[in-house]
Amino acid sequence: MTKLLLIESPGKLKKLGQILGTGWIVKASMGHIRELADDGEDALGFDLEGDRVRCRYTPRSSRASSILKELRQVVQQVTEVYIATDPDREGETIGWHLAQELRLNQPFRITYNEISKPAVMAALANPKTLDQNLIAAGRARDCLDKLVGYKGSKHLVWALNNGAKSMGRVQSATLHLLCQRETEIITFVPQDYWSVWVEYVEGFKAFYRAKWNEKKDETSSEPDDAATKTDVLPESDRVTSQAEADRLVAIAKSNPHQIVQVEKKTINQSPPAPFTTSSLQQAAGAKLRFAPEFTMKVAQSLFEAGYITYMRTDSVMLSDQFCATVRQYLEQNDSDNVPAKVTRHRSKAGAQEAHEAIRPTDVYLTPEQFSSRVNGDEANLYQLIWNRTVASQCRAAQIAKTRIITQSGTAFWEARGQVLIFPGYTVYWNNISDDSELPNVQQGQVVNLKQAAAEKKQTQPPPRYTEPKLVQLMERKGIGRPSTYSPTIKTLKERQYVELVKGKLQPTQLGMELDAFLAQVLPDLIAAEFTAKMEQELDAIAQGKLNWERYLTSWNRDYFAPALAKAVGEVAKVKRSLPNQNTGKSSAPSSQKQADIQCPNCGGQMTKVSSKSQKLKADHFLSCDRQTGGCGTVMFLNVKSGNYELPLSERKSAPTPESLSEYSCPVCHNPLEVYEYSKDGQAKVMLRCCNPKTRPSKCKDVAFFKTKQGNWWSPKFGELKLPK
Repeated sequence: MTKLLLIESPGKLKKLGQILGTGWIVKASMGHIRELADDGEDALGFDLEGDRVRCRYTPRSSRASSILKELRQVVQQVTEVYIATDPDREGETIGWHLAQELRLNQPFRITYNEISKPAVMAALANPKTLDQNLIAAGRARDCLDKLVGYKGSKHLVWALNNGAKSMGRVQSATLHLLCQRETEIITFVPQDYWSVWVEYVEGFKAFYRAKWNEKKDETSSEPDDAATKTDVLPESDRVTSQAEADRLVAIAKSNPHQIVQVEKKTINQSPPAPFTTSSLQQAAGAKLRFAPEFTMKVAQSLFEAGYITYMRTDSVMLSDQFCATVRQYLEQNDSDNVPAKVTRHRSKAGAQEAHEAIRPTDVYLTPEQFSSRVNGDEANLYQLIWNRTVASQCRAAQIAKTRIITQSGTAFWEARGQVLIFPGYTVYWNNISDDSELPNVQQGQVVNLKQAAAEKKQTQPPPRYTEPKLVQLMERKGIGRPSTYSPTIKTLKERQYVELVKGKLQPTQLGMELDAFLAQVLPDLIAAEFTAKMEQELDAIAQGKLNWERYLTSWNRDYFAPALAKAVGEVAKVKRSLPNQNTGKSSAPSSQKQADIQCPNCGGQMTKVSSKSQKLKADHFLSCDRQTGGCGTVMFLNVKSGNYELPLSERKSAPTPESLSEYSCPVCHNPLEVYEYSKDGQAKVMLRCCNPKTRPSKCKDVAFFKTKQGNWWSPKFGELKLPK
């Protein structure tokens, strides 16, 4: 008797084959096997008829057709079929598609959170049927996303004729978050302020407080996995004028200082929860500099190899058996960190509690042991997951906090300090600031002023979002679900709506223009609250509380169809009102003015763009505006010469005859030029292609360095030799 196990990824075949042994055939669908056809009205592949949705599905590709043909033959050879696609809404829907295409009548459905023999055998011992509610939610999501994406893109976005390719239910709401922040940055007006402080001979620094008895809550109820560990310098309450700052410094210098209050307390800081998809992407981005899609790729390989549990989950629950194993590990290796009782963490509302958090399958496989088995990226991510999981089951950290208030005349000054007195979970996951110990002083004690001063500062615009911060924001706003965070950000980058600039996501001009357009014609659809409500309704379908066909048809009939029709009628009018539209009537924003300079690359008119960046020597730069037919070139003011210049990497300076060598470029066959530069304070020399047009592109790897033997050598092209 032969049985068939159907899975998604071929990466699991070997591991599952070893677990199941003889009598089993394991086959992979290679992910999604079919999709909505590209036919019918606007190529939707489905029809909305009254309260019904008529879907037409087709194999996703020629490869999918071949896989289905092979699977149909295999099905004829077996007695039982088990569907073991991934344990989530998407996996359930893929399982349904397989059952439909293979004409399986009530196949067995099994799910497991880890690819280990105990988990797989337990699942086989308790098979279920496909969950029709999850399938309904998956089909509703597919139809909803195609309805918005295809109709909105065709009838609205393409009408802009500016290079924008698409809009989407989750994609456009996420872009709107980025564009809102960019608008805040552009319109931000910096304000001067002063931080006033005193330093005492006794060895501590205190900052001015307008209301010293107003306690500030320093504890955060929600850990910030997207935060990078940077030192935040303490400040006084903001003083808004130089005169007031000088007055406070004068008070400090002319009056004795006395301690009026000393507060000491010990707090317990609870361990963080184990990873969900979102928090893993955030932490991997902040600590390992992994992009969300790369984090999921590495996590997928760890899951398929059986090292971690399933990596798409919004639950922080750990099984009782695993918690007991971690407790046993701690008793053997770190007995001081064993809590009085098992630590439980609370998932957010709506999380799928049947799933577990992301955790190692074997806590006894430590990161040190694991690193000898796999490559660097997998080892680093495994270490992150292992550390976070073990930390989640440890004792709380104990922190001694001290607050000292001093007074001089009518001014009050505050110093804060903290010392870690019991590390607890921070042995494995350190998310607290470094110790800052204050001296042991008493209330009423006179302290001696060493220095008093005021430091002038300036308010800063809100920062752009990093990828981890955007994932965090999407989760908190309810936009998308664990499986969609990474693909959404990837799509925004591929569509060139956003770009990574120094590790931050910055909307491009195209992205800003598309968002401004959608904000006028479909404002509801890009609002976070509206999108979050749609996610909640999809969750209700998954829970069996809402009929998916009635939901989709009524959503289209009552909102989307009339909203789209209205938007289509406003396209021409809104296009004319958008900034940077080449309509013959300039509507450039107030931060941009035409400059009396032509673009050195295309001859177009350059635009002066205001900028508050502290890295520029001037308060503006020049741009050859793409939206008015330009090429996108930028130029910066050289304040010494008074001339505008291209970025150093783009300057097309012709090589001098003296710099040309007798060697030829191995790629384009132009002469190689001698290029002198400095590294670590030492003068260096290399040979590179002399053609400034090909040097940044196809000749970018052409670089020859002098060897100790006096020869020229390249890491890619080897030793350089003269042609015979």
